[in-house]
Amino acid sequence: MNYFKVSALAVLFSVGCSSVVAQAAPLGVGAAVIYSQSPYKGGDDHYLPFPNINYDGDSFYIHGLQGGYYLWKDPANQLSLTILGSSQNFKRGDTNNRQLKQLDNRRMTMMGGLAYRHVAEWGIVRTMIAGDMLDNSDGFLGDMAYLYRFQQGAFSLIPGIGVQYNSSNQNDYYYGVSYAESRRSGLEHYKAGDSWNPYLELTANWAINRSWNATVGGRYTRLSSEVKDSPMVSKSSQASVWTGLSYTF
Repeated sequence: MNYFKVSALAVLFSVGCSSVVAQAAPLGVGAAVIYSQSPYKGGDDHYLPFPNINYDGDSFYIHGLQGGYYLWKDPANQLSLTILGSSQNFKRGDTNNRQLKQLDNRRMTMMGGLAYRHVAEWGIVRTMIAGDMLDNSDGFLGDMAYLYRFQQGAFSLIPGIGVQYNSSNQNDYYYGVSYAESRRSGLEHYKAGDSWNPYLELTANWAINRSWNATVGGRYTRLSSEVKDSPMVSKSSQASVWTGLSYTF
């Protein structure tokens, strides 16, 4: 699987599932799929299926690929310690570019940090800062977004705008080209700095009945110059789409 955000990171994702405003509820289980464009030259776009588990209790929560422990929780504010899986990686076997096949692989990692969400009538503010817990990139990322929920019966629509920050270590691990890699591949040596990547996202939810819920969403991210100027990268933007179906007990 190549790069996708958590936003949201992913960041995001992770960014995909975390963009849905979580509701206090019993355990929900289902399946989800994330589609992500590859930013790398000659890289294949990928689909990532995964079990979709949703639980939001008084002390801890699980939302798809993200889990956490609440330090502070009331109807308007939620502050938590959070852990999320980041599927950002690079595999030389996934590209048909001859030069990129000479580079080292970049591994997926686990990110941990703090997440905060404020819910009000005027919208939702979502923030997170998380660092690499497995010493792969030794980097960290931050995310801040504003979302607004439109509700019409069983349907809800949640548009959002945000920005993700990647530290220089995070970017250099996934987009940098070392001197040794440069000699092997013929690519120019590249050391990436930190970056701010703005994005737009949209999530739609349909409560089919009291038990079943369907979700579909997407995110468009504009890559910063620190990312798109890498000799590994061929795009100036990236799109991802997620969809899922869950059953609440």
